[in-house]
Amino acid sequence: MKKYGVNELRRMFLEFFESKGHLAMKSFSLVPHNDKSLLLINSGMAPFKPYFTGAEIPPRRRVTTCQKCIRTGDIENVGKTARHGTFFEMLGNFSFGDYFKHEAIAWSWEFLTQVVGLDPDRLYPSIYQDDDEAFEIWNKEIGIAPERIFRFGKEDNFWEHGAGPCGPCSEIYYDRGEKYGCGKPGCTVGCDCDRYMEVWNNVFSQFNNDGEGHYTDLIQKNIDTGMGLERLAVVVQDVDSIFDVDTIQSLRNKVCELAGVTYQTDEKKDVSIRLITDHIRSATFMISDGIMPTNEGRGYVLRRLIRRAARHGRLLGIDKQFLAELSATVIEGSKDGYPELEEKKSFIFKVLSQEEEKFNKTIDQGLNILSGMENSMKEEGKTTLDGKDAFTLYDTYGFPLDLTKEILEEKGYGVDEDGFRAAMEEQRTKARNARQTTNYMGADATVYDEIDPKVTSAFVGYGDHLEHTSRISVLTTDTEVTEAISDGEHGTIFVNETPFYATMGGQTGDIGVIRIGDSAEFTVEDTIKLLGGKVGHVGRVTKGMFKTGDEVTLSVDTAARANTSKNHSATHLLQKALKTVLGSHVEQKGSLVTPDRLRFDFAHFQPMTREEIEKVEALVNKEIQANLPVVTEVMDVESAKKTGAMALFGEKYGENVRVVSMGDFSKELCGGTHVANTGMISVFKIVSEAGIAAGVRRIEALTGDGVFAYYQELEDRLNRASALLKTTPAELENKISHLQSEMKALHSENEALKSKLAKDALGDVMDQVQEIKGVKLLAAKLADVDMNGLRDLGDQLKEKLGEGVVVLASGKDGKVSLLAMATDGAMKQGAHAGNLIKGMAAIVGGGGGGRPNMAQAGGKKPEMIDEAIKAAAELLGEQIH
Repeated sequence: MKKYGVNELRRMFLEFFESKGHLAMKSFSLVPHNDKSLLLINSGMAPFKPYFTGAEIPPRRRVTTCQKCIRTGDIENVGKTARHGTFFEMLGNFSFGDYFKHEAIAWSWEFLTQVVGLDPDRLYPSIYQDDDEAFEIWNKEIGIAPERIFRFGKEDNFWEHGAGPCGPCSEIYYDRGEKYGCGKPGCTVGCDCDRYMEVWNNVFSQFNNDGEGHYTDLIQKNIDTGMGLERLAVVVQDVDSIFDVDTIQSLRNKVCELAGVTYQTDEKKDVSIRLITDHIRSATFMISDGIMPTNEGRGYVLRRLIRRAARHGRLLGIDKQFLAELSATVIEGSKDGYPELEEKKSFIFKVLSQEEEKFNKTIDQGLNILSGMENSMKEEGKTTLDGKDAFTLYDTYGFPLDLTKEILEEKGYGVDEDGFRAAMEEQRTKARNARQTTNYMGADATVYDEIDPKVTSAFVGYGDHLEHTSRISVLTTDTEVTEAISDGEHGTIFVNETPFYATMGGQTGDIGVIRIGDSAEFTVEDTIKLLGGKVGHVGRVTKGMFKTGDEVTLSVDTAARANTSKNHSATHLLQKALKTVLGSHVEQKGSLVTPDRLRFDFAHFQPMTREEIEKVEALVNKEIQANLPVVTEVMDVESAKKTGAMALFGEKYGENVRVVSMGDFSKELCGGTHVANTGMISVFKIVSEAGIAAGVRRIEALTGDGVFAYYQELEDRLNRASALLKTTPAELENKISHLQSEMKALHSENEALKSKLAKDALGDVMDQVQEIKGVKLLAAKLADVDMNGLRDLGDQLKEKLGEGVVVLASGKDGKVSLLAMATDGAMKQGAHAGNLIKGMAAIVGGGGGGRPNMAQAGGKKPEMIDEAIKAAAELLGEQIH
């Protein structure tokens, strides 16, 4: 038999069915068309649903395709086995009310034996148990002996997927030889081992399932054939798995080349090699079909695949971006069947590189955060990560949920997936509510829409000009434009000229008062800027009445303005200091400047170290001490940029701009208010630094009196803490160190006592050892033992047991802790602690998992512990072979 390549087999199949009167159609996009039931095309027949039901007329009654498909239902197993993959090509021949069983069976046999050249003696057909017609065709027309035709039940040989077209099927298995068998005496067609591989499935679609289990004949009888191209290649090329067929092997070898490793020398590395090989195939084809990485839907599937592959590249030691390079190998191997890959390769590479770069910028931060979460769980004896924490990793650091699950499962932990989904829904609700909010300080936005567009307000409040006389042009209440507002009413005052700075550029609006002599007073709570240059003073009348046309005196709160200006100027110094200390990549992403504090968001790929924060603080304070002059110049925007002034990326500027310089240290385009010299800021202190989104950090800081108030509060806390510990501030550190040592000693004593109590609680637990198919099992329930205690006892019991499996369960404080351990000998016979614990965890209302040799889980139903212990024997029995 000739060992045909993947591209040859694809071409041979399509040409064969073209010779049988079929229309060879190109593969449909992975994005389903007019089918909301599917996220991605997952079978050859999926695009043809309307033709099967007769709802639409096909281009021809006979059609053949090689359809690209993606299935992620078993994504957790991809890489761990050589069987599983997310991407595959499905060869198919379809009949929409044309030929039926006779032709379908005959042609499948002809293609496999005469075209491909498979040995007929190694092929075995299976049929649905009641399908005597198919039996007769195989026996009488094809000439297969009755004992070589296998009848299976509905679960194996009746194809249906909920409501819709369905019917019996006939599969063809290929005997790959004893070396792929399980060695069991009864190993034959239908066994779960790798010896008998299904290569062809003829589905005789002749019924319609109404979803209630009632079957009626379809208007037309159809044929839906499915044959995995990669599976066929495994058989034809006589290789071990899909990862060894020609095109995929080339890709696998490229992964090994980039990583500097050899396949099948280290099982742990093999997992990563296979996972990357599979995932880059899926990602390449998905991007080619226009799918982009996002946080929802099929875009999220793509993001998961890319980020899992990127992470496993790191595990293999690949220290550079590599996915685009691998994608080139995918394209080279598949362009014969999918020429669009070559046409779109630049776009595919760009998307992969951008997503990989984005992930690389945040993965270290995310892994650090996750490591901290693991430590917290370990200290608290928890086995499941809180859903909110998992969502933080997803939302802030770009960790798809299954990536978090995968990392934790490797270490024996689970994730609260329900809590994750609840946190995601909570954020979506907040976002929807935020979008629906249209009010501003209590005034409906439509009120301002009623103001004459010609009304404008000039700002005249730079420098020391904080009081100004002007006339009221417009008045509004919270609900309407009005001619007057009186004592107690809330509203907005618009004037022709104002010294009040309106909220913009991150700086909050001024506060203050508006007066008419001694007869009327309006407290300004905020100042807002509207379209057309209108400035609104939002607040409440505290005395008298204001009318349109009144002459008023506007007085800005000088203390609040001074503090705001200090914080704004400090923000400029901070940005330059960050660029100096961290690098030129630092870019402003947002800011908030208030009288009380400043907040600055900036692009940076990791948390700042304590040393970096101290350097930035010192540099800003150095420039404050230098008492640099703050100079403002107005010039056209192009001239401003030529001076080297920093501009906010993406910001739209007018023809003329203000350039604010602070000595030779800082120069920015800015319309805000500032101090006259940096010495007026007095002092600068960073109080927090944290991540707010993937690749974005946030600093909060104080200046001037705010810093002194901050240190005063710290001193007060220090004094209160000292009093509580009956010491002085000077001796507080020594006191805490002494108490920690005492606590550590007491903790050790407590743990030793708990361990002793737990040992005593075991009693004659070794008497509970039972034998399951030749493997010893010790499954015991203990009282009030936490996970740390279970692990200690598990190690001791495993040592006493010698070879076998130890399962321990305990309820404490309304929670369940489960532990399973398996020795090497037990694992060789099929025992898997991770799978065992998963089954038990489901019984006690929890989740978890782990490695074959050790796994742990938690639960919420202590009353079900006895049932879980009983189930351990049955679960282990299913594993042992």
